[in-house]
Amino acid sequence: MTLKELTIEEFSNFVSASPLGSHYQTINYAWLMGEYGYDYDLIGFINEYKQIKAASLILFKKTKSFKYGYAPKGFILDYFNEELLNDFTIALKQYYKKKHVTFIKLNPEIAISEVDPKSGIKTYNWNYDIKEIMDKAGYTKLKDNVYFESILPRFQAVVSLHDFNLSKVTKNARNKINKGILKGLHLEKAEKSGIDILDKFISKKRTTEEFYYKDYYNVFERNDMIDCFLVSINSEEFLLNSRKQYEMELERNALFHEMLEKDSSKKNVNKKMDSDRKLVAYKKNVELSTLMNKKHEKIYIAGALVIKYKNRIQILISGYDTHYKNYDPNYYLHYAILEHYKNDYDYADLNGMTGDFTKENPYYGLNEFKLNFRPKVYEYIGEYDLVIRPLKYRKLRSSGKLAKVFNKPDNKRLDRKVSHD
Repeated sequence: MTLKELTIEEFSNFVSASPLGSHYQTINYAWLMGEYGYDYDLIGFINEYKQIKAASLILFKKTKSFKYGYAPKGFILDYFNEELLNDFTIALKQYYKKKHVTFIKLNPEIAISEVDPKSGIKTYNWNYDIKEIMDKAGYTKLKDNVYFESILPRFQAVVSLHDFNLSKVTKNARNKINKGILKGLHLEKAEKSGIDILDKFISKKRTTEEFYYKDYYNVFERNDMIDCFLVSINSEEFLLNSRKQYEMELERNALFHEMLEKDSSKKNVNKKMDSDRKLVAYKKNVELSTLMNKKHEKIYIAGALVIKYKNRIQILISGYDTHYKNYDPNYYLHYAILEHYKNDYDYADLNGMTGDFTKENPYYGLNEFKLNFRPKVYEYIGEYDLVIRPLKYRKLRSSGKLAKVFNKPDNKRLDRKVSHD
């Protein structure tokens, strides 16, 4: 078999037909990273019948000390086919040694276990054997991370959209979502200009350049592979719901008052006090929604970018206005997005989470937020380096230069980004 550069059509058709295909292995992602200093190849491995048996987008960057490659989400091939993997690996080494590449980093999208978030117990599957296959083929396994030390998260939360509805989420999430609905929250698909609004919600947690997600949108929008969503407050609905809540609570409060006159037990006192508190809150909502309705201004409080590829979606980035935190906009946002896509896609990737499910985890809130949507949690195989120039690679590792490059803020453009609560 021979290694050759593929046309965009050849590459795209092969990747889209593979179960390992992802938006990270598309020409669109290559174009995006090209805007941030990366060169790229669409490389393919062709047999004697001119059939493509393996392929990959490989990004390249040259630092002051070395040139490296990166295959986002790994090579597209049958990893169980040891002969194919070995031959492809040898061909890559020979080809890229001539181009002075020191190593190629890859993080295959291969789930090796499903994790029970309550116990932390992992149930491994047959894909675990691929670790040994890659080891035999000469790949260098990098240290498994628990948090977000690698380019892409090693743990993912995936929701099945086939039968998704409000009853599928936890009671806690359901209450927060209903709260958002009562406050008149609405999801709307935005045009390109919506990125400017979204940026206000993600600017503090963004680890990328200012225009990164605008560039992301521009590149993937060419093939209708991305949507921008915003959450706004419908002041008219908010007002109607607030008035209804207030009036209903007034009736309940009057009943509790009558109960207290007949029986002043602690239980009845607590019921009356709780109702009093609700009345104060509902009255404030009526006043606020009345003011909003008079101004006739649309207030956006949350947003997200969503990638669409094959049979799944991925919530690439999301954020909300912290001034409206008590509206629980992030819960409503995620729920509404899943509802929006459930008839057209099979799965929703909520993006990265950590492998530490204890309360001591600094990302405990992020994990818990995503677990409220009752996803399946998968552990992926992790990061590998295909070493092409061993002597130089060892020197770079021992000198700490590799660690410096891959811990630099610049390198976080390689999508080291998660969606936070």
